[in-house]
Amino acid sequence: MNRLLKRHIAFMFFVVLCSLDYAYSSNLFTAQTRQDSLQTDTSNIEKRNYENLNDTYSGEDFIYERSVENSGWWARFKQWLSDFLKDLFDINTNARASDITDIALNIFYVVLFLLVVFFIVKAIMNKEGNWVFGRSSDKNIIPVIDIENNIYQTNFKALIETAESENNYRLAIRYYYLWLLKTLSEAEIIDYDVEKTNSDYYLEITKEDTRKEFSYTSYLYNYVWYGEFDVDQQQFNKAKIAFTHFLKSVKS
Repeated sequence: MNRLLKRHIAFMFFVVLCSLDYAYSSNLFTAQTRQDSLQTDTSNIEKRNYENLNDTYSGEDFIYERSVENSGWWARFKQWLSDFLKDLFDINTNARASDITDIALNIFYVVLFLLVVFFIVKAIMNKEGNWVFGRSSDKNIIPVIDIENNIYQTNFKALIETAESENNYRLAIRYYYLWLLKTLSEAEIIDYDVEKTNSDYYLEITKEDTRKEFSYTSYLYNYVWYGEFDVDQQQFNKAKIAFTHFLKSVKS
């Protein structure tokens, strides 16, 4: 995923967090303002005596304890989380703990949503998300790592034709390079090993002309493949000429 998309996702996440924090802060400020604006009653209070209050208010209508046994699992979870946060942060009231729980859950929803979007976009950009649009993934080209381990059994000409037909010129250059290594190895000019680098192969080549051509084609390959530059047809044709000329000179 490119850096610009990552920055957009990070910015979205930051904006959501700021919005939630602002909403919660506004609620606390409003509640504090209301509390500060209360007037004190200084009038005389007449003392009254009540008897047998337990008997008078013992009915079911006067039971105010919380009960979540008969609630759904989600309500029980929210209640557990609210109690947990209340104890963890030493929150004074159940109402405030409930508000913080709601904010925490909202943040979790936003993070979960952003993660889902991130992985979907990443899959699409890696050309692994064709199934999202109902297309078959069986048309994907063989992974390059598998080809590297089996270059002697690979038909590079067919793979290059397929990549060219799909205008995937970077991948076609990759196949040309592996085809070149295969040809050099079969001609016993190099000893192919998947762990070796271009410098390793360059040092194994004894003929100066072959070294120069290998150095140039390796430069083209590194520039196109590892540089991750977009290659148009005109640029590809120039690189194609260099690779095909080198392949013919090795085979002759």
